[in-house]
Amino acid sequence: MPPRSSENSVSLPHPAAILPRQTVLLFAIACGISVANIYYAHPLLDELALQFDLSASILGMVITVTQACYALGLFFLVPLGDRINRRRLVMVQMCLSVLSLLVVGLSGSHLMLFAGLGAVGLLAVVAQTLVAATARWSNPAERGRNVGLVTSGIVIGILLARTFAGIMTDIAGWRSVYLVSALLLAVITGMLYRAFPVIHEKESSTSYARLLLSTLQLYATMPLLRIRGMLALLIFGAFSTLWTALVLPLSSPPHDLNHTQIGAFGIAGIAGALAAARAGKLADRGYGQRTTGIALLLLILSWVMMLWLDVTLFALLAGIILLDLAVQAVHVTNQTMILTARPEAGSRLTGAYMIFYSIGSATGSFASTQLYAVYEWTGVCMLGAAFSIAAFVFWLVTRKYSDTTSNMGKVI
Repeated sequence: MPPRSSENSVSLPHPAAILPRQTVLLFAIACGISVANIYYAHPLLDELALQFDLSASILGMVITVTQACYALGLFFLVPLGDRINRRRLVMVQMCLSVLSLLVVGLSGSHLMLFAGLGAVGLLAVVAQTLVAATARWSNPAERGRNVGLVTSGIVIGILLARTFAGIMTDIAGWRSVYLVSALLLAVITGMLYRAFPVIHEKESSTSYARLLLSTLQLYATMPLLRIRGMLALLIFGAFSTLWTALVLPLSSPPHDLNHTQIGAFGIAGIAGALAAARAGKLADRGYGQRTTGIALLLLILSWVMMLWLDVTLFALLAGIILLDLAVQAVHVTNQTMILTARPEAGSRLTGAYMIFYSIGSATGSFASTQLYAVYEWTGVCMLGAAFSIAAFVFWLVTRKYSDTTSNMGKVI
């Protein structure tokens, strides 16, 4: 029997067309479960306050710690996919994620809770490693479609996180949310271990410090990354504006909905997210700019419809579908364009791009609750519309510079 070759001993000159459809679907499911973990705490804040006797000021740190650690993971962990074997990186992160979820679910103190949530946020960036791997290992003609499918899994995970958390809490308490999620993630990790392609790519000799430096260099040398990143910041500012503030009017008169009912509105957003997965196919065919413009117009329209929330919930449902369709369409197009421009730097590009997403999400979450306290739902809709209009104007001004074939820059 010939000796077994080293896992990374052979360079892969053409790593395309090696992802079967079922593997892409499995990546999408893994991404959805991983990212959902950082959103479970949103509808559980009241339960956590009672369990650990937390004051309002400390309670706000539950979300802050998770999101801050997620942002750190985007910069410090995701770029590793361009340096070491992605299969091993994904397996290690997912196994550690399972342990982190168990720590949260079995927490006996608020310090243990915060430590567990921080680790959950840090390791949830495994989803972005899977997105970069999907782009790297897909046939160029199918790259946008596959990236769209995997990122749809992420958006669906975000949308269903609150629904899942509400239902599980009503059935078995808040701890069950994290313990069941740990079980699900363990199962999907086992499935990924069997299905993950064993790619013999030569590991980079670049040092970790130099890798991080090259990630920063991408911002300076790639106008496309800066432009598409700013679009991500604005559209996810609008996305977060809706999903952070929506619980406030729906839980108040005249609607008086409970957390489970409010979380069910996320199901409506799934229709839009799934439909937008086709945006990747359009980007593959060279229609990325056109798709972006149409989607941003739909995003503006969605806020006009949702302004009528107090008149009819049907308008809200229609607006949610349009908003998630538009945000996902632009997001998929963004990623397809930048990952096509520099496929060999896919992990660094993904991490660099998603940092814009984190900034937009955090800004939308903070500003929407502040405006609701003063101007109620009308103020929230005005904020969301402002993000959306700004995105459309920015796209109009910069679209001639968003050329994936020029000004790509050189990365260390």
